[in-house]
Amino acid sequence: MSVKIAWERRGEGFPLVLVQGLGYARWGWEPVADALAERYEIVLLDNRGIGESDAPPGAYTAAEMAGDVLGVLDESGVDRAHVVGTSLGGMVAQELALTAPERVEKLVLVCATPGGRYAAPMPGKTVRLIARAPTLAREVAMRKFVENALAPDPANGIVERILAHRLATDQPLSAWLSQAAAGMTFDAWDRLPELRIPTLVVQGTADVVVDPKNADFLVERIPDARLELFPGCGHLLFWEEPDRFVRVLGEFLE
Repeated sequence: MSVKIAWERRGEGFPLVLVQGLGYARWGWEPVADALAERYEIVLLDNRGIGESDAPPGAYTAAEMAGDVLGVLDESGVDRAHVVGTSLGGMVAQELALTAPERVEKLVLVCATPGGRYAAPMPGKTVRLIARAPTLAREVAMRKFVENALAPDPANGIVERILAHRLATDQPLSAWLSQAAAGMTFDAWDRLPELRIPTLVVQGTADVVVDPKNADFLVERIPDARLELFPGCGHLLFWEEPDRFVRVLGEFLE
């Protein structure tokens, strides 16, 4: 079945593809997109299941979503690009790098996990929030998920900015569950030692969505990968420290 994937590009330079996580469309790169577009030709997309992309029924897989990114590369005429993926997008980026390494110049994994039985499980705080969410009004639940993805006491306005975007794209629960299935079934643990692509792992130390232990696992499993910690930052660290995020990416990619 053909799936329409919405994408856009900005800026000039070597291509840089940005892949968002569960429940976030391409607007999720708002704090860093303009700065990155000053140095790269950035390609932003809505994953299947959100935004302007199709939301086919049934559970998705990271392999299918990586295929969507590959389709965007083909459609945009990009032969090879740096790939940055966050959270679920980091799993999709791993899958893309493993199945089409000739298309990936450098890989950046933000608050991601290698998946599989040896990975650190989702922290209890987020598990409890997911269980409680069906009992809450939709906007209340969405606000709690946004707050949960940030470190305590976020800067003024961040929660409201993200919440406004999430309400505007208002992903159906069925599509959220379809995306979530891709994360739950993802397992690259045994394949990661095959990666021969320069890789940077970026992790917020206060992340309660993806256990920070998984950053260590990624660095251990991927040959010559390096780790960059953002002390005190949560799951959406590029919203919390966008300037530093852009600087760290630039230093690695250049």
